[in-house]
Amino acid sequence: MRPLRVIVADDERLLREQLCARLREVDARIEVLAQARNGQEALDQVRELQPDLVFLDIRMPVMTGIDAARHIAQLPTWDEAGGQGQWPGCEIVFLTAYDQYAVQAFEAGVVDYLLKPAEPERLALALQRVRLRMDAREQAQHSAEPAQPLPAHTPAMQDLLRSLAAQRSPATAPAPLQWIQAKVGATIQMIPVEDVLFFVSDEKYTRVQTATQEALIRTSIKELVDGLDMQRFWQIHRSTLVNVRAIAGVQRDERGRQLVSVRGSKELLEVSRSYAGLFKGM
Repeated sequence: MRPLRVIVADDERLLREQLCARLREVDARIEVLAQARNGQEALDQVRELQPDLVFLDIRMPVMTGIDAARHIAQLPTWDEAGGQGQWPGCEIVFLTAYDQYAVQAFEAGVVDYLLKPAEPERLALALQRVRLRMDAREQAQHSAEPAQPLPAHTPAMQDLLRSLAAQRSPATAPAPLQWIQAKVGATIQMIPVEDVLFFVSDEKYTRVQTATQEALIRTSIKELVDGLDMQRFWQIHRSTLVNVRAIAGVQRDERGRQLVSVRGSKELLEVSRSYAGLFKGM
């Protein structure tokens, strides 16, 4: 089985590197051709490098992943170097931190999606689906029947992209939380989300920590994940969210655990194994 040639597009460098590392862990035959910081870079790289697969973050500057996918789906095929055959196009897998983008159409096999950070088991499944689609296309090309078009060129793909574009419009997509209503002593305060260093949850409460105070809320981590801008906050443990801009560094203790230090706090936050890949290369 030949290597799978891949491009990874995400505006967060750490998330790109984490995905590249996990791709190689899951499938040693993966060849990462390039990394892109936005949709326009991804489109340019696809034109130049002709990959088998491109991972597109949905929310990127300059050009979103949705818009990049629409352009990629319209690219013509052309002769490969040496004139041997035609580039058939590439498969597309979307990356997202937002469940509202994971519409049912993704599961129909037209394209796939991964919630960030990508878990190894889910990533392996996405790669398996990609290879199955590629194998089916190659078999069709060698059969007497006319080859089926690449999924990215089908009307179903275009309909899906239009649906996603509509979902991300301000009229339908909920705005991220801007304020946290929290109990501080005997009073209720409104804490700006940008002032929060991290959230840590136990069985009953979630602690909201700023540089000057701590407060308690009854909102779960899962509910915060659904409401916060997850480009600004990273989940590093099932019970912990940290403000990316507040991260000062990462260290390991004598037990080998990763611990995040946060500006404005002396507390060290443990990174669970599931999220350790966020800090590879740091």
